[in-house]
Amino acid sequence: MIEDKNQQRTELSDLGEFRLIDHLTKNFEIKLKSTIKGIGDDAAVLDFNQNKIVVTTDLLVEGVHFDLSYMPLKHLGYKAVVVNLSDVYAMNANASQITVSIAVSNRFPLEALEELYAGIETASKIYNIDVVGGDTTSSTTGLLISITAIGEVENNHVVYRNGAKPNDLLVVSGDLGGAYMGLQVLEREKEVYKVNPNNQPDLEPYSYIVERQLKPEARKDVVKLLKDLGVRPTAMIDVSDGLSSEIMHLCKQSHVGCDLYENKLPLDPQVISTCEEFNIDSTTVALNGGEDYELLFTISQDDFPKIKANPNLSVIGYIKEKEAGMYLVTRAETRIELKAQGWKNFND
Repeated sequence: MIEDKNQQRTELSDLGEFRLIDHLTKNFEIKLKSTIKGIGDDAAVLDFNQNKIVVTTDLLVEGVHFDLSYMPLKHLGYKAVVVNLSDVYAMNANASQITVSIAVSNRFPLEALEELYAGIETASKIYNIDVVGGDTTSSTTGLLISITAIGEVENNHVVYRNGAKPNDLLVVSGDLGGAYMGLQVLEREKEVYKVNPNNQPDLEPYSYIVERQLKPEARKDVVKLLKDLGVRPTAMIDVSDGLSSEIMHLCKQSHVGCDLYENKLPLDPQVISTCEEFNIDSTTVALNGGEDYELLFTISQDDFPKIKANPNLSVIGYIKEKEAGMYLVTRAETRIELKAQGWKNFND
């Protein structure tokens, strides 16, 4: 982490845990009627009437999930919120509240945590969620962030991974592979910087894919779009660990097979050109890159006319009987069995 030597530095030990929480959360305002009590008591109190509640949590660890040599703390706070909200939207739910817990070492001053929480606050405003609690503690291994997200969905609108049926269509939002290629660019520039610290990277040609890595967005808009179009997905999952891996999760839990068509994969031109520059196959990147946070879902063929002209959505495959297996159909019309080769937490 590069520090400005002239920047004010306030030691966390000067505040203590409770004053630190008060300081970092003083700008969070309650916006939603479902939040009865937020920060300041032993627990938050929420009221969702008759809707179903969805809860998800994620842990981000320095050196495993993020590198502070190129990840600004404000972006990190924003991204930490977004990756959790994406799981809520993947249930066809509306995110409403989050809790934020951090473990932090003494190498971080108060000003660094203010940056982190500024990103969290920005995300909470953009996605209209309330921050209703959390925890802070010390760490001997850098920075850890744990966020729990809470959402609500009407009883008959919740969508699981296990509802796909043969003859359904496989659909994905947005485009794929951008976050992974953005990471490749950032890692390359980090190595260049190590060799020559005076070398300033020119990231302008890679602006889209770098933003996909440092400041992703959760597809709240797609949930609303599908509702407005009168389309209820039969199954849904978010694309966090790579398209191939997510398709396999969805198919296995739905007890179905699928054909995924290579020529239907949505790729941004910047992804294609950067793949050529790095001599990486763009299809491999789209299948296994991860961290795109797009929504992958299945729909009945009856709903195809409702989505076919929408630029936000791409039909990329076809659901089949389980016995048919899960295959990538290449541009050359050959069939390759899908494998989950995306990012893994643990190596065997």
